[in-house]
Amino acid sequence: MRSRKNTLLVIRMSALGDVAMTVPVIYSFARQYPDWEVKVLTQGFFQKIFLDRPANVSFITADPRGRHRGLPGLIRLVRDAHRSGACTVADFHNVFRSWIVDLSFLLCGHSVGIVRKKRKDRRRLTRLQGKETSPQRSFILRYFDVLQRLGLPAGVHFTSLFPERKKGTGPERRIGIAPFARYFTKTYPLQMMEKVVGTLSGEGMSVFLFGSRGREAELLKEWEERYPGVTAVAGTLTIDRELELMSSLDLMVSMDSANMHLASLAGTRVLSVWGGTTVQCGFIGWRQTEEDAVCLHLPCQPCSIAGTPECPLGHFDCMKNLNPEIICKKITDLVR
Repeated sequence: MRSRKNTLLVIRMSALGDVAMTVPVIYSFARQYPDWEVKVLTQGFFQKIFLDRPANVSFITADPRGRHRGLPGLIRLVRDAHRSGACTVADFHNVFRSWIVDLSFLLCGHSVGIVRKKRKDRRRLTRLQGKETSPQRSFILRYFDVLQRLGLPAGVHFTSLFPERKKGTGPERRIGIAPFARYFTKTYPLQMMEKVVGTLSGEGMSVFLFGSRGREAELLKEWEERYPGVTAVAGTLTIDRELELMSSLDLMVSMDSANMHLASLAGTRVLSVWGGTTVQCGFIGWRQTEEDAVCLHLPCQPCSIAGTPECPLGHFDCMKNLNPEIICKKITDLVR
């Protein structure tokens, strides 16, 4: 087994957007503490977003559908984590599987810090009646808090994955749009988003459409064929190439989804659109502000922290009453 001197194990196994939020924290720590090794326990695909990472950052691959599946897999996960030689654990996930890893290190006398999700506060925030109005602390800051409690405070030593990249200086504006999210209540109605795309096309902007393979890519291809100056890149690029494209944009328009976080890591300003979730839930992207968030702030918002398959009240006014003209005006104001 490796020496346990100066090795930090960071645990965040899913999902893509949540893993993306760890990047500024991990890079900042690694650059401030070059004599420490950082082992990141996450899934293989998510490792691809750690572009140009510090030399002292490496990975332990979590495989929840294969090697680490079920109880035998959980035992292998613990063993793999200990093979890292870590003396300190920063648990940025705070779920059952990470708790087992945490406990195994605690029993060996090692330091463990766990992100505070404050689940009771989150439930109060999403009550439909008598809800708490105080915003939740950003999860990026909560990850920094974990390091602070471990006695390893880190300043901010991260700007973007492409710190040297320059934006275009010509008159043409390049706008990215990522219209999809995992849950219905986080997704702006597609027929309304198509109106946004059509308006931007009519104003001579170059629009790039982001999404996944399959049905999302097929729908976005239809928009590409319908409107000039629109390019559907869904399913055509590797994630590192998507990040590179995002870094060249003047603005990314995104739901509360992984693309919001990826674009912010690429150093691009993001106009985020919020429905069932809001900025107050604590998941806004790196260096994004509420000023760049479009939200109606209805009394029923937010109705959930992570999104739901349907509107709890059945009307979905938080998105349906958000006129495409509002989004188009905000885009124009931000890029002019």
